[in-house]
Amino acid sequence: MGRVVITGMGIWSCLGTDLETVKESLYNGKSGVGLEEERLTYGYQSALTGIVEKPQLKGLIDRHLRRGMSEEAEYAFMASRQAFDMAGVSQEYLDQNECGCIFGNDSSAKPVIEASRIMDEKHDTELLGQSFIFQAMNSTVNMNISTIFHLKGVNFTVSAACASGSHSIGLAYMLIKQGLQDMVLCGGAQETNFYSMASFDALGAFSGRMDQPAKASRPFDRDRDGLVPSGGAAALVLEDYDHAVARGANIIAEVVGYGFSSNGTAVISQPSDEGCMRAMQRAMKDAGVKASDIDYINAHATSTRQGDMYEAIALDKLFHGEHALISSTKGMTGHECWMAGASEVVYSVLMMTGGFVAPNINLENRDEYSQPLNLAEKTIETNIDVVLSNSFGFGGTNSALVLKKFKNE
Repeated sequence: MGRVVITGMGIWSCLGTDLETVKESLYNGKSGVGLEEERLTYGYQSALTGIVEKPQLKGLIDRHLRRGMSEEAEYAFMASRQAFDMAGVSQEYLDQNECGCIFGNDSSAKPVIEASRIMDEKHDTELLGQSFIFQAMNSTVNMNISTIFHLKGVNFTVSAACASGSHSIGLAYMLIKQGLQDMVLCGGAQETNFYSMASFDALGAFSGRMDQPAKASRPFDRDRDGLVPSGGAAALVLEDYDHAVARGANIIAEVVGYGFSSNGTAVISQPSDEGCMRAMQRAMKDAGVKASDIDYINAHATSTRQGDMYEAIALDKLFHGEHALISSTKGMTGHECWMAGASEVVYSVLMMTGGFVAPNINLENRDEYSQPLNLAEKTIETNIDVVLSNSFGFGGTNSALVLKKFKNE
Protein backbone atom coordinates (compact mmCIF):
# COMPACT_ATOMS: atom_id res chain seq x y z
CA MET A 1 0.00 0.00 0.00
CA GLY A 2 1.55 3.30 -1.12
CA ARG A 3 1.48 6.71 0.50
CA VAL A 4 -0.95 9.26 -0.92
CA VAL A 5 0.09 12.89 -1.01
CA ILE A 6 -1.47 16.20 -2.03
CA THR A 7 0.63 18.10 -4.57
CA GLY A 8 -1.88 20.69 -5.78
CA MET A 9 -4.98 22.52 -4.57
CA GLY A 10 -7.43 24.99 -6.08
CA ILE A 11 -10.42 26.86 -4.70
CA TRP A 12 -13.29 28.99 -5.99
CA SER A 13 -15.49 29.98 -3.08
CA CYS A 14 -17.24 32.84 -1.32
CA LEU A 15 -14.06 33.31 0.74
CA GLY A 16 -12.00 34.02 -2.37
CA THR A 17 -10.94 32.64 -5.72
CA ASP A 18 -7.31 31.87 -4.94
CA LEU A 19 -5.57 30.08 -2.08
CA GLU A 20 -3.89 33.14 -0.56
CA THR A 21 -7.09 35.18 -0.37
CA VAL A 22 -8.97 32.24 1.14
CA LYS A 23 -6.20 31.69 3.68
CA GLU A 24 -6.46 35.34 4.77
CA SER A 25 -10.25 35.07 5.03
CA LEU A 26 -9.93 31.98 7.23
CA TYR A 27 -7.33 33.60 9.46
CA ASN A 28 -9.39 36.76 9.87
CA GLY A 29 -12.71 34.97 10.35
CA LYS A 30 -14.20 36.81 7.37
CA SER A 31 -17.69 35.82 6.23
CA GLY A 32 -18.52 35.33 2.56
CA VAL A 33 -22.29 35.40 3.14
CA GLY A 34 -24.56 38.06 1.63
CA LEU A 35 -28.03 38.62 0.19
CA GLU A 36 -29.36 37.78 -3.27
CA GLU A 37 -32.63 39.71 -3.51
CA GLU A 38 -33.70 37.72 -6.60
CA ARG A 39 -34.40 34.81 -4.28
CA LEU A 40 -37.19 36.70 -2.56
CA THR A 41 -38.71 37.65 -5.91
CA TYR A 42 -38.52 34.01 -6.98
CA GLY A 43 -40.39 32.97 -3.83
CA TYR A 44 -37.73 32.06 -1.28
CA GLN A 45 -38.25 32.65 2.42
CA SER A 46 -34.56 33.64 2.80
CA ALA A 47 -32.28 35.58 0.44
CA LEU A 48 -29.11 34.58 2.30
CA THR A 49 -26.37 32.85 0.32
CA GLY A 50 -22.61 32.65 -0.10
CA ILE A 51 -21.59 35.25 -2.69
CA VAL A 52 -19.44 33.46 -5.28
CA GLU A 53 -17.78 35.31 -8.15
CA LYS A 54 -18.79 34.18 -11.64
CA PRO A 55 -15.80 32.86 -13.63
CA GLN A 56 -14.82 34.57 -16.85
CA LEU A 57 -14.02 31.71 -19.23
CA LYS A 58 -13.77 33.59 -22.52
CA GLY A 59 -10.21 33.23 -23.75
CA LEU A 60 -9.61 30.24 -21.49
CA ILE A 61 -11.94 27.70 -23.11
CA ASP A 62 -13.26 27.71 -26.67
CA ARG A 63 -16.89 28.62 -27.26
CA HIS A 64 -17.95 25.11 -28.25
CA LEU A 65 -16.81 23.61 -24.93
CA ARG A 66 -18.16 26.53 -22.88
CA ARG A 67 -21.68 25.88 -24.18
CA GLY A 68 -21.71 22.45 -22.53
CA MET A 69 -20.52 23.67 -19.13
CA SER A 70 -22.87 24.00 -16.19
CA GLU A 71 -22.28 26.62 -13.52
CA GLU A 72 -20.63 24.09 -11.20
CA ALA A 73 -18.42 22.81 -14.03
CA GLU A 74 -17.20 26.39 -14.57
CA TYR A 75 -16.29 26.67 -10.89
CA ALA A 76 -14.56 23.28 -11.02
CA PHE A 77 -12.54 24.25 -14.09
CA MET A 78 -11.18 27.35 -12.33
CA ALA A 79 -10.27 25.35 -9.22
CA SER A 80 -8.72 22.55 -11.29
CA ARG A 81 -6.52 25.00 -13.23
CA GLN A 82 -5.13 26.23 -9.93
CA ALA A 83 -4.59 22.71 -8.61
CA PHE A 84 -2.73 21.51 -11.71
CA ASP A 85 -0.64 24.68 -11.77
CA MET A 86 0.33 24.27 -8.11
CA ALA A 87 1.18 20.61 -8.73
CA GLY A 88 3.39 21.52 -11.69
CA VAL A 89 1.22 19.46 -14.03
CA SER A 90 1.18 20.85 -17.58
CA GLN A 91 -1.17 20.00 -20.43
CA GLU A 92 1.78 18.30 -22.12
CA TYR A 93 2.16 16.05 -19.07
CA LEU A 94 -1.57 15.22 -19.08
CA ASP A 95 -1.45 14.41 -22.80
CA GLN A 96 1.35 11.91 -22.23
CA ASN A 97 0.34 10.38 -18.87
CA GLU A 98 -2.71 8.97 -17.13
CA CYS A 99 -4.56 11.15 -14.60
CA GLY A 100 -7.94 10.26 -13.10
CA CYS A 101 -10.88 12.54 -12.33
CA ILE A 102 -13.36 12.08 -9.47
CA PHE A 103 -15.64 14.93 -8.39
CA GLY A 104 -18.50 15.16 -5.96
CA ASN A 105 -21.68 16.69 -7.41
CA ASP A 106 -25.29 15.93 -6.57
CA SER A 107 -27.39 18.31 -8.67
CA SER A 108 -27.52 20.41 -11.80
CA ALA A 109 -30.83 22.22 -11.49
CA LYS A 110 -30.54 25.27 -13.72
CA PRO A 111 -30.21 23.55 -17.13
CA VAL A 112 -33.01 21.12 -16.27
CA ILE A 113 -35.39 23.97 -15.45
CA GLU A 114 -34.33 26.05 -18.48
CA ALA A 115 -34.82 23.10 -20.82
CA SER A 116 -38.22 22.36 -19.28
CA ARG A 117 -39.33 25.95 -19.85
CA ILE A 118 -38.41 25.79 -23.52
CA MET A 119 -40.33 22.53 -23.90
CA ASP A 120 -43.38 23.85 -22.04
CA GLU A 121 -43.48 26.87 -24.31
CA LYS A 122 -42.35 25.53 -27.70
CA HIS A 123 -43.04 21.77 -27.50
CA ASP A 124 -40.07 21.07 -29.77
CA THR A 125 -36.96 19.18 -28.64
CA GLU A 126 -34.95 20.47 -31.61
CA LEU A 127 -34.94 23.89 -29.96
CA LEU A 128 -32.98 22.55 -26.98
CA GLY A 129 -29.77 22.20 -28.97
CA GLN A 130 -26.88 20.02 -27.83
CA SER A 131 -25.63 21.79 -24.71
CA PHE A 132 -28.35 21.09 -22.14
CA ILE A 133 -27.59 17.39 -21.82
CA PHE A 134 -23.95 18.04 -20.91
CA GLN A 135 -25.00 20.66 -18.37
CA ALA A 136 -27.92 18.78 -16.82
CA MET A 137 -26.41 15.44 -15.87
CA ASN A 138 -24.98 14.99 -12.37
CA SER A 139 -21.73 13.97 -14.09
CA THR A 140 -21.50 17.41 -15.74
CA VAL A 141 -18.36 18.30 -13.80
CA ASN A 142 -16.46 15.11 -14.61
CA MET A 143 -17.46 15.01 -18.28
CA ASN A 144 -16.41 18.62 -18.81
CA ILE A 145 -13.19 18.58 -16.76
CA SER A 146 -11.96 15.27 -18.20
CA THR A 147 -12.65 16.54 -21.74
CA ILE A 148 -11.06 19.96 -21.29
CA PHE A 149 -7.87 18.55 -19.76
CA HIS A 150 -7.80 15.36 -21.92
CA LEU A 151 -7.68 13.14 -18.84
CA LYS A 152 -7.15 9.42 -19.40
CA GLY A 153 -7.61 7.80 -15.99
CA VAL A 154 -10.57 6.86 -13.81
CA ASN A 155 -13.56 9.12 -14.49
CA PHE A 156 -16.76 9.18 -12.44
CA THR A 157 -18.92 11.38 -10.21
CA VAL A 158 -19.73 10.83 -6.55
CA SER A 159 -23.35 11.67 -5.77
CA ALA A 160 -23.63 11.50 -1.98
CA ALA A 161 -25.39 14.65 -0.79
CA CYS A 162 -23.25 16.88 1.42
CA ALA A 163 -20.55 14.22 1.79
CA SER A 164 -19.94 14.06 -1.99
CA GLY A 165 -16.73 16.10 -2.04
CA SER A 166 -15.23 14.19 0.88
CA HIS A 167 -16.06 10.78 -0.58
CA SER A 168 -14.43 11.83 -3.88
CA ILE A 169 -11.15 12.45 -2.06
CA GLY A 170 -11.52 9.23 -0.10
CA LEU A 171 -12.09 7.16 -3.23
CA ALA A 172 -9.17 8.81 -5.04
CA TYR A 173 -7.02 8.05 -1.99
CA MET A 174 -8.06 4.38 -2.04
CA LEU A 175 -7.38 3.95 -5.77
CA ILE A 176 -3.91 5.47 -5.46
CA LYS A 177 -3.11 3.58 -2.25
CA GLN A 178 -3.96 0.30 -3.98
CA GLY A 179 -1.74 1.12 -6.95
CA LEU A 180 -4.57 1.49 -9.46
CA GLN A 181 -3.80 5.16 -10.24
CA ASP A 182 -0.70 7.31 -9.87
CA MET A 183 -2.53 10.65 -9.98
CA VAL A 184 -6.15 11.72 -9.55
CA LEU A 185 -7.74 15.16 -9.79
CA CYS A 186 -10.56 15.13 -7.24
CA GLY A 187 -12.83 17.54 -5.41
CA GLY A 188 -16.36 18.83 -5.21
CA ALA A 189 -18.55 21.41 -6.90
CA GLN A 190 -21.84 23.12 -6.02
CA GLU A 191 -24.07 25.35 -8.14
CA THR A 192 -25.19 28.58 -6.44
CA ASN A 193 -28.12 29.65 -8.64
CA PHE A 194 -31.44 30.06 -6.85
CA TYR A 195 -33.11 27.25 -8.79
CA SER A 196 -30.85 24.73 -7.07
CA MET A 197 -31.79 25.55 -3.48
CA ALA A 198 -35.57 26.13 -3.65
CA SER A 199 -36.43 22.69 -2.27
CA PHE A 200 -34.09 23.26 0.69
CA ASP A 201 -35.75 26.61 1.35
CA ALA A 202 -39.12 24.80 1.29
CA LEU A 203 -37.97 22.73 4.26
CA GLY A 204 -37.45 25.89 6.30
CA ALA A 205 -33.82 24.86 6.60
CA PHE A 206 -32.32 28.30 5.89
CA SER A 207 -31.53 31.06 8.33
CA GLY A 208 -33.84 34.06 8.19
CA ARG A 209 -31.34 36.45 9.75
CA MET A 210 -31.32 38.66 6.67
CA ASP A 211 -30.64 41.86 8.62
CA GLN A 212 -27.18 40.48 9.56
CA PRO A 213 -25.93 38.24 6.72
CA ALA A 214 -22.42 37.81 8.14
CA LYS A 215 -23.89 36.58 11.43
CA ALA A 216 -26.49 34.23 9.93
CA SER A 217 -24.45 31.02 9.85
CA ARG A 218 -23.84 30.05 13.49
CA PRO A 219 -22.53 26.50 13.95
CA PHE A 220 -22.99 25.20 17.52
CA ASP A 221 -24.58 28.48 18.65
CA ARG A 222 -27.71 28.28 20.80
CA ASP A 223 -29.46 30.99 18.78
CA ARG A 224 -28.87 29.58 15.28
CA ASP A 225 -31.97 29.42 13.11
CA GLY A 226 -30.76 27.44 10.10
CA LEU A 227 -28.00 27.09 7.55
CA VAL A 228 -26.95 29.42 4.72
CA PRO A 229 -26.57 27.86 1.23
CA SER A 230 -23.31 28.41 -0.61
CA GLY A 231 -21.16 26.82 -3.28
CA GLY A 232 -18.29 27.01 -5.75
CA ALA A 233 -15.65 24.33 -6.24
CA ALA A 234 -12.51 22.86 -4.72
CA ALA A 235 -9.97 20.65 -6.49
CA LEU A 236 -6.99 18.65 -5.30
CA VAL A 237 -4.27 16.71 -7.08
CA LEU A 238 -3.63 13.48 -5.21
CA GLU A 239 -0.59 11.38 -6.10
CA ASP A 240 1.28 8.29 -5.18
CA TYR A 241 4.25 9.45 -3.09
CA ASP A 242 6.90 7.73 -5.24
CA HIS A 243 5.31 9.13 -8.39
CA ALA A 244 5.35 12.65 -6.95
CA VAL A 245 8.98 12.36 -5.87
CA ALA A 246 10.03 10.96 -9.26
CA ARG A 247 8.64 13.95 -11.11
CA GLY A 248 10.03 16.44 -8.57
CA ALA A 249 6.66 17.64 -7.28
CA ASN A 250 6.30 19.83 -4.22
CA ILE A 251 4.35 17.85 -1.63
CA ILE A 252 1.89 19.88 0.46
CA ALA A 253 0.31 17.31 2.79
CA GLU A 254 -0.62 13.64 3.06
CA VAL A 255 -3.98 11.86 3.09
CA VAL A 256 -3.64 9.00 5.57
CA GLY A 257 -7.16 7.89 6.44
CA TYR A 258 -10.68 7.57 5.02
CA GLY A 259 -13.75 6.46 6.91
CA PHE A 260 -17.36 6.04 5.87
CA SER A 261 -20.67 4.82 7.23
CA SER A 262 -24.42 4.97 6.81
CA ASN A 263 -26.64 5.93 9.73
CA GLY A 264 -29.08 3.07 9.34
CA THR A 265 -31.99 5.21 10.56
CA ALA A 266 -35.57 5.11 9.26
CA VAL A 267 -35.84 8.86 8.49
CA ILE A 268 -34.03 10.17 5.40
CA SER A 269 -33.04 13.50 6.99
CA GLN A 270 -32.25 12.13 10.47
CA PRO A 271 -28.62 12.58 11.62
CA SER A 272 -26.97 10.07 13.93
CA ASP A 273 -24.19 10.41 16.47
CA GLU A 274 -23.43 6.68 16.12
CA GLY A 275 -23.15 7.01 12.33
CA CYS A 276 -20.82 10.01 12.69
CA MET A 277 -18.67 8.11 15.18
CA ARG A 278 -18.31 5.04 12.95
CA ALA A 279 -16.99 7.14 10.07
CA MET A 280 -14.52 9.00 12.31
CA GLN A 281 -13.34 5.81 14.02
CA ARG A 282 -12.87 4.05 10.68
CA ALA A 283 -10.82 6.98 9.33
CA MET A 284 -8.62 7.09 12.42
CA LYS A 285 -8.11 3.31 12.34
CA ASP A 286 -7.15 3.51 8.67
CA ALA A 287 -4.69 6.30 9.49
CA GLY A 288 -3.27 4.47 12.51
CA VAL A 289 -3.94 7.40 14.83
CA LYS A 290 -5.72 7.81 18.16
CA ALA A 291 -7.97 10.63 19.39
CA SER A 292 -4.98 12.03 21.27
CA ASP A 293 -3.04 12.38 17.98
CA ILE A 294 -5.60 14.69 16.35
CA ASP A 295 -4.69 18.39 16.52
CA TYR A 296 -7.64 19.91 14.66
CA ILE A 297 -11.13 18.78 13.67
CA ASN A 298 -12.97 20.53 10.87
CA ALA A 299 -16.54 19.84 11.94
CA HIS A 300 -19.34 19.33 9.45
CA ALA A 301 -21.66 21.47 11.64
CA THR A 302 -23.96 23.35 9.26
CA SER A 303 -25.78 25.62 11.75
CA THR A 304 -28.87 23.42 12.05
CA ARG A 305 -30.13 22.28 15.43
CA GLN A 306 -30.25 18.53 14.83
CA GLY A 307 -27.13 18.27 12.70
CA ASP A 308 -24.95 20.27 15.07
CA MET A 309 -26.39 18.45 18.07
CA TYR A 310 -25.66 14.92 16.87
CA GLU A 311 -22.16 15.79 15.68
CA ALA A 312 -21.41 17.52 19.01
CA ILE A 313 -22.52 14.39 20.88
CA ALA A 314 -20.27 12.23 18.69
CA LEU A 315 -17.29 14.57 19.04
CA ASP A 316 -17.69 14.70 22.82
CA LYS A 317 -17.76 10.89 23.02
CA LEU A 318 -14.59 10.50 20.98
CA PHE A 319 -12.56 13.58 21.95
CA HIS A 320 -13.66 14.58 25.46
CA GLY A 321 -10.58 15.70 27.39
CA GLU A 322 -8.32 15.54 24.32
CA HIS A 323 -6.39 18.53 22.98
CA ALA A 324 -7.88 18.67 19.47
CA LEU A 325 -9.26 22.09 18.58
CA ILE A 326 -12.60 22.08 16.76
CA SER A 327 -14.24 24.59 14.44
CA SER A 328 -16.77 24.65 11.63
CA THR A 329 -15.66 26.89 8.79
CA LYS A 330 -19.30 27.00 7.68
CA GLY A 331 -19.75 29.98 9.98
CA MET A 332 -17.76 31.87 7.33
CA THR A 333 -18.74 30.04 4.15
CA GLY A 334 -22.26 28.88 4.81
CA HIS A 335 -22.96 25.32 3.71
CA GLU A 336 -21.17 24.59 0.44
CA CYS A 337 -23.16 21.36 0.10
CA TRP A 338 -21.73 18.98 -2.52
CA MET A 339 -18.33 20.76 -2.53
CA ALA A 340 -18.06 21.17 1.26
CA GLY A 341 -16.13 17.97 1.96
CA ALA A 342 -13.49 18.98 -0.59
CA SER A 343 -13.31 22.71 0.18
CA GLU A 344 -12.95 21.97 3.88
CA VAL A 345 -9.95 19.74 3.14
CA VAL A 346 -8.42 22.70 1.28
CA TYR A 347 -9.26 25.00 4.21
CA SER A 348 -7.76 22.51 6.67
CA VAL A 349 -4.53 22.14 4.68
CA LEU A 350 -4.23 25.94 4.47
CA MET A 351 -4.50 26.06 8.27
CA MET A 352 -2.03 23.20 8.66
CA THR A 353 0.60 24.84 6.46
CA GLY A 354 -0.18 28.30 7.90
CA GLY A 355 0.08 27.24 11.54
CA PHE A 356 -3.34 28.36 12.74
CA VAL A 357 -6.88 27.19 13.46
CA ALA A 358 -9.65 29.31 11.95
CA PRO A 359 -12.36 30.46 14.35
CA ASN A 360 -15.88 29.09 14.69
CA ILE A 361 -17.36 32.55 14.11
CA ASN A 362 -20.72 33.74 15.45
CA LEU A 363 -20.40 31.44 18.45
CA GLU A 364 -21.87 33.78 21.09
CA ASN A 365 -23.83 31.30 23.23
CA ARG A 366 -22.98 27.62 23.01
CA ASP A 367 -25.87 25.20 23.03
CA GLU A 368 -25.94 22.51 25.72
CA TYR A 369 -24.40 19.84 23.49
CA SER A 370 -21.38 21.89 22.40
CA GLN A 371 -20.54 23.05 25.93
CA PRO A 372 -17.89 20.32 26.47
CA LEU A 373 -16.23 20.74 23.06
CA ASN A 374 -12.82 22.38 22.62
CA LEU A 375 -14.16 24.91 20.12
CA ALA A 376 -11.89 27.58 18.67
CA GLU A 377 -13.84 30.78 19.33
CA LYS A 378 -11.07 32.94 17.86
CA THR A 379 -8.11 32.39 15.53
CA ILE A 380 -5.49 30.33 17.34
CA GLU A 381 -1.90 30.18 16.13
CA THR A 382 -0.70 26.65 16.76
CA ASN A 383 1.15 23.76 15.16
CA ILE A 384 -1.14 21.32 13.35
CA ASP A 385 0.25 17.91 12.40
CA VAL A 386 -2.92 15.82 12.13
CA VAL A 387 -6.40 16.89 10.95
CA LEU A 388 -9.76 15.12 10.96
CA SER A 389 -12.34 16.49 8.52
CA ASN A 390 -16.01 15.45 8.81
CA SER A 391 -18.76 15.46 6.17
CA PHE A 392 -22.29 14.12 6.60
CA GLY A 393 -25.33 14.17 4.32
CA PHE A 394 -29.01 13.37 3.79
CA GLY A 395 -29.75 9.68 3.56
CA GLY A 396 -27.29 8.96 6.34
CA THR A 397 -24.10 9.12 4.26
CA ASN A 398 -21.01 9.92 6.35
CA SER A 399 -17.39 10.51 5.37
CA ALA A 400 -14.30 11.38 7.40
CA LEU A 401 -10.76 12.07 6.23
CA VAL A 402 -7.49 12.20 8.17
CA LEU A 403 -4.72 14.46 6.85
CA LYS A 404 -1.14 14.76 8.03
CA LYS A 405 1.52 17.40 7.65
CA PHE A 406 3.97 15.98 5.16
CA LYS A 407 7.19 14.57 6.56
CA ASN A 408 9.77 12.90 4.32
CA GLU A 409 10.24 9.69 6.27
